[in-house]
Amino acid sequence: MDRFKICFLAAIFSLIQLGFAFYLPGSYPHKYEVGDYLNVKVNSLTSIETEMPFSYYSLPFCQPSEGIKDSAENLGELLMGDRIENSPYRFKMFKNESEIFLCQTEKLSGDGFKLLKKRIDEMYQVNPMLDNLPAIRYTKKDGYVLRWTGYPVGIKVQDVYYVFNHLKFKVLVHKYEEAANVARVMGTGDAAEVIPTMGKNKDSDEPGYMVVGFEVVPCSFAHNGDSTKKLKMYERYTTPIKCDSTSVSMSVKEGQSIVFSYEVSFEESDIKWPSRWDAYLKMEGSKVHWFSILNSLMVITFLAGIVLVIFLRTVRRDLTRYEELDKEAQAQMNEELSGWKLVVGDVFRAPSNPSLLCVMVGDGVQILGMAVVTILFAALGFMSPASRGTLITGMLFFYLILGIAAGYVAVRLWRTIGCGEHRGWMSVAWKAACFFPGIAFLILTTLNFLLWGSHSTGAIPFSLFVILILLWFCISVPLTLIGGYFGAKAPHIEFPVRTNQIPREIPAQKYPSWLLVLGAGTLPFGTLFIELFFIMSSIWMGRVYYVFGFLFVVMILLVVVCAEVSLVLTYMHLCVEDYKWWWKSFFASGSVAIYIFIYSINYLVFDLKSLSGPVSATLYLGYSLFMVLAIMLATGTVGFLSSFWFVHYLFSSVKLD
Repeated sequence: MDRFKICFLAAIFSLIQLGFAFYLPGSYPHKYEVGDYLNVKVNSLTSIETEMPFSYYSLPFCQPSEGIKDSAENLGELLMGDRIENSPYRFKMFKNESEIFLCQTEKLSGDGFKLLKKRIDEMYQVNPMLDNLPAIRYTKKDGYVLRWTGYPVGIKVQDVYYVFNHLKFKVLVHKYEEAANVARVMGTGDAAEVIPTMGKNKDSDEPGYMVVGFEVVPCSFAHNGDSTKKLKMYERYTTPIKCDSTSVSMSVKEGQSIVFSYEVSFEESDIKWPSRWDAYLKMEGSKVHWFSILNSLMVITFLAGIVLVIFLRTVRRDLTRYEELDKEAQAQMNEELSGWKLVVGDVFRAPSNPSLLCVMVGDGVQILGMAVVTILFAALGFMSPASRGTLITGMLFFYLILGIAAGYVAVRLWRTIGCGEHRGWMSVAWKAACFFPGIAFLILTTLNFLLWGSHSTGAIPFSLFVILILLWFCISVPLTLIGGYFGAKAPHIEFPVRTNQIPREIPAQKYPSWLLVLGAGTLPFGTLFIELFFIMSSIWMGRVYYVFGFLFVVMILLVVVCAEVSLVLTYMHLCVEDYKWWWKSFFASGSVAIYIFIYSINYLVFDLKSLSGPVSATLYLGYSLFMVLAIMLATGTVGFLSSFWFVHYLFSSVKLD
């Protein structure tokens, strides 16, 4: 017993130590001593005109003397098209340097010249990073200060192309001693225990610094090519370089080499280390963003409340009237009145294509669960913008794990529709494991061939394709089959009423029921469309999306509204003696996907007007189709499950012979 107590106390002590040593992803501060090297890295070249990333070294830029090396990447970074590589730019902590010669490139060939001009025309941006912070650039327009990440490759002025070959860096630093408790502020425990020192002389009295800002000003400067021939990398340029961002002078010509140089200055800043991402998150339009979301939340909450109150009053009145009558009065009422009471013998009749419905509901549960858990973790700060690719990696991980839920729901629903029949459950589980991933694989493979043909870094490498297929068949499929096994073993949901052998004839309707179903998607779309603009801007315009707390609230509202809309539509169909509610309840809320796809086309036409080329438009529409399919399955599942619960509750609450 004493040994057990000792082990228990040791376990508790270990957990406490782990709690002190815990840190949020992307919130790990690095201490640099004065004189320590800071190495700048570069991400893929990006453009909002093509949406196709390319490697930094696909253009004639200076290469590091030690060779090009890829940084450690996670699965999410590769799927996003990020290719983070080392660069020749390097600084010494708190040592200002100017007129640093970097390299003189080889003479531009005809193909190299055409490619450089093309990238300038397509407005490609260079994306350097220092200590995981993207370089930020400030410009002034109409009295406003605009913030941008990265800087353009070059610019075209009067049919002449100029390249930005001189970079003026500014590094903002904060004293380490003043931020000794930064880890505790971020929830990471004792800073002295978890933060490593990067300097070589750890016993030095020199203060340590942390990087809290990284700014860049690109300039086009015409160097003297003859005076740079004898210079080596990192040597001082012979004459002063005046960096003027308002003028350009380094024109690009075929058969001419380009000289690159840079300067760097360090500035001590009051910015605390936990706040260093604020400059990136406070992009223009944030006030409109917050106001729009709050306005949307209030309107939708009010509207959903009205729908819920009216709906509950109507159903409760029907049930009360029906149950207060005696048997003779009920029989007379059934003869005189029409409505949902008359379809009691047909309401649970199996739908057409029941296996497909079960598979789609199972996959919808998997996608919805993945979205809820991922957004919740992101809202809690576990997927910060500093941790590139974490969001995609987390989504993939949760999707794989939730395969067990997809199999369970699909198979149990299959057995419920079949009144407890076990046959075919394995086939349903297999289909649930392959339906959505199979469609996604087909769409992404088609788009990947387009990216391969364009030599874009956005193309998924063949090795990663193999990894994704292995994850699919070695983790997702087995977990889905295990979930299906548990679903087959679980008791099926028994229907409260018997189904007649002969189906009842559905009366002619004034309006097509599918028209009502398609129109129902407008209400869920109202909860989403404002937030959708910011999400689309984050994906396609290169803006940082960070209000996951609001997104989580919007998602909860979307689920509530989808459930309410589907309930109302199902009740309306039953009232006109239309008992074929299964698929209609799914698409009543799932039809929001149609409006999202229409909105995506509208965004392409009006907001991405500069998107150039059929390949870029095809990529955009392909990814939009993939997103819309996932949303349809998730929202349709919410509508179906809520309607199933409602119909089951409604007919189990009525006294029947």
